[in-house]
Amino acid sequence: MENTKISGAEAVIRCLLEEGVDLIYGYPGGAIMPVYDELYKFKEELHHVLVRHEQGATHAAQGYARATGKVGVAIATSGPGATNLVTGIADAQIDSTPMVCITGQVGKHLLGSDAFQETDIIGISTPVTKWNYQITEASEIPEIIAKAFFIAKSGRPGPVLIDITKNAQFDLMDFSYKKCTSIRSYTPKPTLNLDKVAEAAALINNAKKPYIIFGQGIILGEAEAELKELIEKSGIPAAWTILGLSALPTDHPLNVGMLGMHGNYGPNLLTNECDVLIALGMRFDDRVTGNLATYAKQAKVIHFEIDPAEVDKNVKTTVAVLADVKESLQALIPMIENKTHEAWHNEFKAYYKIEFEAVINEELAPTKGGISMGETIEMINKHSKGDAIIVPDVGQHQMFACRYAKFNSSKSMINSGGLGTMGFSLPAAIGAKMGRPDREVVAIIGDGGFQMTIQELGTIFQTKVAVKIVVLNNEFLGMVRQWQELFFDSRYASTVMTNPNFVAIAEGYHIQSKKVVNREDLDAAVAEMLASKDSYFLEVMIEKENNVFPMIPTGASVSEMRLS
Repeated sequence: MENTKISGAEAVIRCLLEEGVDLIYGYPGGAIMPVYDELYKFKEELHHVLVRHEQGATHAAQGYARATGKVGVAIATSGPGATNLVTGIADAQIDSTPMVCITGQVGKHLLGSDAFQETDIIGISTPVTKWNYQITEASEIPEIIAKAFFIAKSGRPGPVLIDITKNAQFDLMDFSYKKCTSIRSYTPKPTLNLDKVAEAAALINNAKKPYIIFGQGIILGEAEAELKELIEKSGIPAAWTILGLSALPTDHPLNVGMLGMHGNYGPNLLTNECDVLIALGMRFDDRVTGNLATYAKQAKVIHFEIDPAEVDKNVKTTVAVLADVKESLQALIPMIENKTHEAWHNEFKAYYKIEFEAVINEELAPTKGGISMGETIEMINKHSKGDAIIVPDVGQHQMFACRYAKFNSSKSMINSGGLGTMGFSLPAAIGAKMGRPDREVVAIIGDGGFQMTIQELGTIFQTKVAVKIVVLNNEFLGMVRQWQELFFDSRYASTVMTNPNFVAIAEGYHIQSKKVVNREDLDAAVAEMLASKDSYFLEVMIEKENNVFPMIPTGASVSEMRLS
């Protein structure tokens, strides 16, 4: 683009447009006002969504990024505006979500003076960003924003924060933009070592009980086709982390289920029975491994990973293949022998039968008590046919959604995984629906988490975004209550919820609403919700002490999973 003198604020907008950004989430204030003034002039090219709280902006940007694979963008003012972004930034960091956050800052001459709404957001956000930078001169804007987008999206993705002083927004500059394609000393993608791939292939081909566990790296690396090809050629059973869910269709015969604290029985127990454990794009989170001292000690571990910091961090590997997972799987597949491992698969099937009879059957078709969370998810499956994007919040309902939701295609389950952020679902669902208006998006939320970002109903009302909201109301902070029941002698300390009339609140925002109390009304209500062309709020009153099982108690081994 030709050199032209423009303000720093206009440069910010032009940089975003150069990066292909068409949608941003934010909340205006004094220190970012020059950028908002330019946004007003460019509102045809760059759509700004006014959220009701800055945390909502980051979660909406996350939902947009996770549903589309693009970089999400959030914008806020200085001081409390910037600090309100931090929870969403931390969530994006631990879940590897590409996001660029832009904050306003007091003028350069006021830095360090405790000026009105001055906060050291660079210092505050350093531990939870992939990179951050404070711009104090207008001339820095194009280069820094270009770097921000490159860093956020490349390698293992993550959030980047750019803080721009007010003088830098007002000052004039000669504008030209060049996209960033490399940064000295930053190597986002390790070079694939084919010898390591061959070592991995040899271990896999000689294994009697090989086992694949895959995470979100498959989705971020767009390696879904390679994963499917690998398991179908090798015959290896594959289980997923909650962030890897939907990378492989849930009904695929080699998809054996969910790992982790509330995952499926067989996939957890058989981790300690396999002879070769193949980890694809996952980081051995403590919720997956349980007690590390007893985790897969019998197995040779192969770790396919893009981030060197994750290798040998929690679980010692036999072979580490450091590379982009799509590239490494493409190299691996030709080296793999065709097998079926039928006897090994039968072990998973036997454990599934035990779990089905002990847990799943009663959860999906209860014979006593009130409506269960599981049967509500199953009803959504019935009417969505596995084609919806599901965005759970955090808690029991999240685990039920992960365990029972059905998916036909990737990027269909958008979770807060590593940080476990209550309040994530509603704004994230808004972002997901705006990013993928062609798909049905269903937010599944507990009565606790709903009230943490309930104000984003206002964003839905103003934008008319057709999000479907299901609140599973058990009048408890359900996950904490379950722990209190199991490990604290049912002392329900500060977990009972006295809730407002949620339907009246949703109707106050002119959102079509319904409340289901009786099981016989659930089917028709879910059908009506998913048939609606507009946003819809459905409250389902759930059995109050509905627990999620199986469960690995904290500190226990995956072999010590409880069915009740």
